[in-house]
Amino acid sequence: MKQGTKDLIGLLARLAVAGVFVYAGVLKLLAPAEEFGYAIETYRVLNSQLSLYVAYVLPWLELWVGLLLAAGVFTRVSALASGLMLAVFEAMLAQAWLRGLPVTSCGCFGSSHSHSLGHEFLQNLVCLALVWLAFRYGSRWSLDKYMEGL
Repeated sequence: MKQGTKDLIGLLARLAVAGVFVYAGVLKLLAPAEEFGYAIETYRVLNSQLSLYVAYVLPWLELWVGLLLAAGVFTRVSALASGLMLAVFEAMLAQAWLRGLPVTSCGCFGSSHSHSLGHEFLQNLVCLALVWLAFRYGSRWSLDKYMEGL
C-alpha cells in the first residue's frame, strides 16, 4: 500500500474513533451521572459509590481523549489511551456476558442506546482495529506533525 493511502486510512480511523469517543462522552455528560452510574453498577464489579465516581469522571475522559485524537494532539498517546479504555470496556462486557448478568444497557452511549452485550463487544473490536490503524498511521495529518515543522 502506498504511504499516502496509509496516511489517509490512519486519518480516517483516527477521526472515526475520535467521533465515537466525543459522541459517547457528550451523551453521558448531558444525562444525569446517576443514570450512567447505575449502568456501571449492573456489571457488578464496582460498588455504587465507585460506580458514581466513574460516572462523573469517565465521560470527561472520553470527551478529552476524543478531542485530542481528532485534533492530532499527542496522537499516539491519545490513540493508546482510547485503546486502553476500549480494552477495559471489552473486559467489562466480556465478564458480564460470560456471567450472564442482566445488563439491559451497557452504558456505552448513555441510556439512549441499548444493544446486546455481544453486539457491543463486536462493535468495540472494530473500534480497537481502528485504534490500531490510528496509532500506526494516524500521525501524518495531525497538529503534532504541524508543530514538528515549526
